[in-house]
Amino acid sequence: MTNPYVPLLWLMGIAAVLALGGVGASAILGPKRYNRAKLEAYECGIQPTPHAIGGGRFPIKYYLVAMTFIVFDIEVVFLYPWAVSFVELALFGLVAMVAFLVLITVPFVYEWRRGGFEWD
Repeated sequence: MTNPYVPLLWLMGIAAVLALGGVGASAILGPKRYNRAKLEAYECGIQPTPHAIGGGRFPIKYYLVAMTFIVFDIEVVFLYPWAVSFVELALFGLVAMVAFLVLITVPFVYEWRRGGFEWD
């Protein structure tokens, strides 16, 4: 009798070979025409500026926008399956989703208090 994890290990091995093979092939076969524009730092479409004396900090607005996007994505990923199987989940599903929505309001409240929803 074989181990039931052998197919999973084969699949993980094949995935690793394909991933590393793709990265290796692109490094070997890809074009290597570097110029000044490609070697400069890219800051979200803004022209790069010299670093400030204190090390130059990004405004927190970048991180708040990223956090909003992630929180909305996570919320939608969990709400769609719940809505599709609402009848089968019954009271347990309702309680779990209410708990999830209460928990997911924490980052929203944090971001709202930090001014993340004010678009200047």
